[in-house]
Amino acid sequence: MDINVKLKPQSERGSLPSDDNQLGFGRIFTDHMFVVDYHEGKWKNARIMPFGPFSLSPASLVLHYGQEIFEGMKAFRQENKKDVSFFRPEKNAKRMVDSAIRLDMEPFPEEHFLTGLNKLVNIERDWVPNSHGTSLYLRPTLIATESVLGLKSSSDYRFYIILSPVGPYFSEGFKPIKIYVEPSYVRAVHGGIGEAKTGGNYAASLLALKKARASGCSQVLWLDAKEHKYIEEVGTMNQFFVMDDIIYTAPTDGTVLKGVTRESVLQLAKDQGYKVKEEYLAIDQVIDGIKNGALSEAFGAGTAASIAPVGELRYKEKVYQINNNRVGPISEKLYELLTGIQYGRIKDEYGWNVLVKDD
Repeated sequence: MDINVKLKPQSERGSLPSDDNQLGFGRIFTDHMFVVDYHEGKWKNARIMPFGPFSLSPASLVLHYGQEIFEGMKAFRQENKKDVSFFRPEKNAKRMVDSAIRLDMEPFPEEHFLTGLNKLVNIERDWVPNSHGTSLYLRPTLIATESVLGLKSSSDYRFYIILSPVGPYFSEGFKPIKIYVEPSYVRAVHGGIGEAKTGGNYAASLLALKKARASGCSQVLWLDAKEHKYIEEVGTMNQFFVMDDIIYTAPTDGTVLKGVTRESVLQLAKDQGYKVKEEYLAIDQVIDGIKNGALSEAFGAGTAASIAPVGELRYKEKVYQINNNRVGPISEKLYELLTGIQYGRIKDEYGWNVLVKDD
């Protein structure tokens, strides 16, 4: 794939804040983006260009019928302060193809995904912050651009990647968060699009998230759509519980996103000798486990937050504290292992880190 590169004049480029604590999450963007269009049956006009607004027809299908998917990834400054690496980028490229197929969109080829991503991040590598807990967040996105008012799969698409230097997703940092168990609304159903990474899943979660934040919680814990009984995901993460020294997480059988961090955490946990079960837990089991002490820890895992310990559940107007609102030893161990590999502090025995190559 040939990529045309048009860079901003040096005098017009931005830079990282002088203090990494000013980064926030997803509010600062780098100077350039990668864009390519699908038209007349071919991917065309791959380019790296200055970050800025798109021109789209008001009748573009993405605006009316929601044909849109995206990925969330990160690039990490390595311990030597020189190298920058991706974390398992081929997994995101493959998942984006899977999401495209589910929404009947034209998949962007995995090899072109990885080539464009590397070239863009290589150009923007000075935007990768240095502090532990910071990273360059990568947002590949695919949208339907055909201009027609009619329910159909688009014939035209735009794939693009934008980049954002970020700090921790939760302002608390690596400290226990509070989560709200949603008793009525649901995130996904079997046979639906729950395992695709598409905007509609997140739009459906916003009202419940508003409720959660009004009650002092950071995220929503979702129950299954049929019985409102079994725990699925939490917010933008996969959810884990440690009960009777076994790590539980919901299976990825259609309603739960196949998280790259989830898969990595499961592998690390097994290799550390922890017993792991991909099984549904009922919310009543979890509450009983908190009451009788069988449930010792809980944490979420996802690209944005890495591993987020959970210190409190709010369910049906009652508050249930987990591990006295402290980070548990398993959560802390997995966090140190995962981030140690991502930042190059621990030897990567798995081949998960992929260095950004110079062109």
